[in-house]
Amino acid sequence: MAIDLGTGPSRLVSIARLTTLVGSVIVALGSGTNYIYSAYAPQLGARLHASHTQLNIIGLAGNVGVYSSGPIWGKLVDARGPRLALIGAFASLLVGYLGIKHTYDNGEPETEIEWHVIILLVVCGFLTGMGGNAGLAAGMNTTAKSFPEKARATTTALVLSGFGLSAFFFSTLAHALWPGNTSSLLLLLALGTSLPMLLGLLIVRRVPVPPSRPASVAGYARGETEGPNIYGKRLWMTGDFYLIFAIMGLLSGTGLMYINNVGSISQALYAKGNPTYDDLEAAKWQAAQVSTLSIGNFSGRVLIGLISDVLLRLKLPRASALSIVSALFIVSQIVALQIEDVSHLWRATVVLGLTYGGLFGVMPTIVIEWFGLAHLSENWGYTSLSPLVGGNLFSLMFGRMLDAHDDGSAPSSSTPAPDAVLHTRAGLPSEHQCFDGRACYADSLRITTAACCLALALSIWAGVRDARKRRAGKAVGGG
Repeated sequence: MAIDLGTGPSRLVSIARLTTLVGSVIVALGSGTNYIYSAYAPQLGARLHASHTQLNIIGLAGNVGVYSSGPIWGKLVDARGPRLALIGAFASLLVGYLGIKHTYDNGEPETEIEWHVIILLVVCGFLTGMGGNAGLAAGMNTTAKSFPEKARATTTALVLSGFGLSAFFFSTLAHALWPGNTSSLLLLLALGTSLPMLLGLLIVRRVPVPPSRPASVAGYARGETEGPNIYGKRLWMTGDFYLIFAIMGLLSGTGLMYINNVGSISQALYAKGNPTYDDLEAAKWQAAQVSTLSIGNFSGRVLIGLISDVLLRLKLPRASALSIVSALFIVSQIVALQIEDVSHLWRATVVLGLTYGGLFGVMPTIVIEWFGLAHLSENWGYTSLSPLVGGNLFSLMFGRMLDAHDDGSAPSSSTPAPDAVLHTRAGLPSEHQCFDGRACYADSLRITTAACCLALALSIWAGVRDARKRRAGKAVGGG
């Protein structure tokens, strides 16, 4: 039985509830390592002679594993609790990262990558994504159902922030212990992501929330109940679902494109400004972007939870937070377009990290408000299919455009270094290294900027629709 350390009927602060929250954050910390892909993707490409398009396909396999498995893990966690999902997360993460490590360790630098190696990496990447999503689904669902509505956005945002901080934690630890050692990083990921799932099996338990006052339409309009109970076929026939799906697809696709390729972006900028290309120095800039992105992701998930709870107390629709998120996505792309020096890339990375974290911090609570809590994991799983569309489209576009600049030619005339210097010292083979800096990827950023502008318009409409529904609910309830 939970020991009440607080006051009032909600018993918000109890040992059992806090233990579940801490355990869920630890599980989430081991679940978000898909964001670290940019920390080892260029080295993987150099070792296996993979093109940028091939690297994006491998990276997207992890994203597909995350988002395509969402409905499956969601239904399982809703019906059976977190235990089976945590077991699946342990096995998938361990096998996936050990498989990538084995492929990297046995790569032959002088041999072009073969199709069966790409397939193996795609399968392993898919497993890491699927395992990460299983852990996140277990932690987020258990936390959401263990805290009352007034604290749910903040507590679920804490769990999601652990997910966002994962890349920083593992990247920093690996850089401190084994700088420049990609094989050791992959071993750390295999063990460091799977073992927290075993801990979660012991301490992540749902703590029932005491019932509040009877539900009413007016109560829902004021955010006092769990709202409607829409799921399954009804969800797919609801216009609000497609509105959220479109917003999330456009914004998350933009974020995934940047996240999967920030390592290549930093290498392109470094190659442009440094005639004596140094592998270790380039790797430091690459790792710095991953860490900055992860910290921003973590901070965004925490801040948006607090902001959305404040909006609710001010009687404003929580969906209005989506307009803030969309506007910041636009800012991140514009800032990235202006940067020509790798030392300034952190500015775009931190804004992108904040707003990407904000997107995934606020969306689950909007899903709860619009469609209900009872089938949260299932509904969130279906909503999470949207990044498959945007992420695949924008990331493959980025890879193709970057490969179009990798024609094996020398750097542009503005680069003072001889071609041979860059070719012999580059971290990637010369045929897969773009030396033109911002020009390597600027067209991709212009397209995603336009996509984010469309998402902003849809987000404003979502806020208007939510406000109208709340006013209608108050009128029906006599409030």
